[in-house]
Amino acid sequence: MTTAHLSGTAAPPNGAKPAGPSALLSVLRTEFRLFLREPGALFWVVVFPPALLTILGCIPSFREASADLGGRRTVDLYVPVAVLLSMIVSGVQTMPGILTGYRELGILRRLRATPARPHHLLTAQIVLHGCASAASVLLVLAIGRLAFDVSLPGQLAGYLVAAALTAGAALSLGAVLSATARTTKIAQTVGTLAFFPMMFTAGVWLPVQAMPDTLRHLVEFTPFGAASQALDQAATGSWPGWTHLGVTALWTAVFVWTAVRRFRWE
Repeated sequence: MTTAHLSGTAAPPNGAKPAGPSALLSVLRTEFRLFLREPGALFWVVVFPPALLTILGCIPSFREASADLGGRRTVDLYVPVAVLLSMIVSGVQTMPGILTGYRELGILRRLRATPARPHHLLTAQIVLHGCASAASVLLVLAIGRLAFDVSLPGQLAGYLVAAALTAGAALSLGAVLSATARTTKIAQTVGTLAFFPMMFTAGVWLPVQAMPDTLRHLVEFTPFGAASQALDQAATGSWPGWTHLGVTALWTAVFVWTAVRRFRWE
């Protein structure tokens, strides 16, 4: 496979300046076509979280109000969990393998002979995975509302802010894994090892809101534990706590800084 095929553009004449916006759009179009050819990635990012919510919502006890949850139902708590899950899968499981594979095959190095640049590829991957996560979020909210009568977010602006910060944390964590893993196998192994703790702190096995107080306070200092609380607060109509937003934003900044410092294109 040639570099021109991968970037969708031909190499520029000697001395010509790279066509930034057009090169980025070309890379984005090519990566979009390649992304659609990966049914496994699409399933885990777009389909799996809504499917998990559907399965859990079909459990009768999960649809019953609980005094321990302040009169809420377990399925109400699992909507933000499913939202988080789509972002975690996208950032930790899918994106690192793709970027590490491109580096391992020398694709990033060969991009320097075309109008495209490696950062165009990184931007395209972030955009595509962000859009896939957004599609999953919409499916989760729709299924929650239509199938299980879960209220839509009462504080929409706060929900969007919390979701954007969460996506940033997940994708920047994926960039860290891409930066530090030398091969695709290492990226996949490390991503899998990180995936299960991330699912726990997101509340997949036990919603953060239902955790014992000490454990909940500890989990709230993790990026996805704080994000779970922020999304849940916005869902119930309150503005997300600034502490939870701040923790998520701080982790995102740390991940971005680490990825920038450690990332290598070759």
